[in-house]
Amino acid sequence: MSINSIINAEKYSEELDRVFSQKSVTGFFADNAMAAKFVGAKTVIIPDIDFQGLTDYDRNSGYSKGAISVKNTSYTMTMDRARSLQIDREDMDETGIANLAGKVLGEYVRTKVVPECDAYVISKLYSIANDKGNIIDADASTPIANLQDLINQVRGKVGFDEELVAFIDNSMYAHMQSSDELSKMITVSDFKQGDVNLTVRSFNGVALLPVVNERMKTEFDFAVDENGGFKPTDAARDIYMLVCPKNAVHLVKKTENMRVFTPEQNVDADAYKFDYRIYYDAFVGKDGANAIYAWPAPTITFTTKPESTEAPNTIGAYLSVSAKSTGEVTYQWYSCEDETGRNPKRILGQTSGSFEVGLDAPAGTYYYFARAYVDSLIYKDTDVVKVELYEPDL
Repeated sequence: MSINSIINAEKYSEELDRVFSQKSVTGFFADNAMAAKFVGAKTVIIPDIDFQGLTDYDRNSGYSKGAISVKNTSYTMTMDRARSLQIDREDMDETGIANLAGKVLGEYVRTKVVPECDAYVISKLYSIANDKGNIIDADASTPIANLQDLINQVRGKVGFDEELVAFIDNSMYAHMQSSDELSKMITVSDFKQGDVNLTVRSFNGVALLPVVNERMKTEFDFAVDENGGFKPTDAARDIYMLVCPKNAVHLVKKTENMRVFTPEQNVDADAYKFDYRIYYDAFVGKDGANAIYAWPAPTITFTTKPESTEAPNTIGAYLSVSAKSTGEVTYQWYSCEDETGRNPKRILGQTSGSFEVGLDAPAGTYYYFARAYVDSLIYKDTDVVKVELYEPDL
């Protein structure tokens, strides 16, 4: 018995859109794109409305005429992303097709699509703030004052009747929770995201949205390799905070109806195949671009790095690292399974700039890397180094 491809494709598309809107930290920006119109596969038109200001009333001629300018701005979406997923026939019995497929596809959107979209939107907003010079350079020891500074900067551009949002790196957010000052000023408020009403913490009426560190970077590479996904560029910096008006950004997302193929229709494998494709992008108008402010984390530069080495195990191996930044730098050494850094494990007690592999370590191949922290909030890793220990010649 085969599944109805058309009906299931529409059903899955609707459910995946719902998962996206609920799980994406930037998903609420899609609410601002209601007036957007698609005019092509990747082109969308968003209207910008402008008015002339008031003039003096003339008792003889009356009202002076004013123009209402409606400018339809065309934007081209740059993020055209897709993936074909397969589920083997043997993994899906006659009664479990819809349930298993729904779970797999929903998990794919939650773990792959949503993180990428959030990373892209936040990095694009940072780029706009950076281009406008709307960047603050602040001390990490005063996060509440820095957040208030960002809010004040945005309020100075849009006034006090606009709803604002603050994206905050999860490490900075945890750091802020220890502040008695924040606990006295925090409130709980409702936050609408699509069809979902969420409860979030607010500071002076601004919704605080914690974001996992991997999505709070200034730059990303979205063309990594055949495995897909995304990763920060070598020049990327962490973003501690980013504040903007809630309605300043238009997240335009166009999910194509999914294509569903049964094993009989799939010429490549005896499996159900699901083709998922999405166009998306975030656009900011002229006024909105002036009201985005960010606080990037300081840069971390390694002045020396550990190097791979070979040594008799009676001597051991000595590794060292040093880094500089505007904040306080600390270190932590890790061991791992291979050159890719797989399965890293913290080495207890190794928190200085140097690390000596134990003299009693047996002969073999070992892999290590050092992590440099700044203000105990952000970090940067060295490359993995290989240490070859062998029995000395007697």
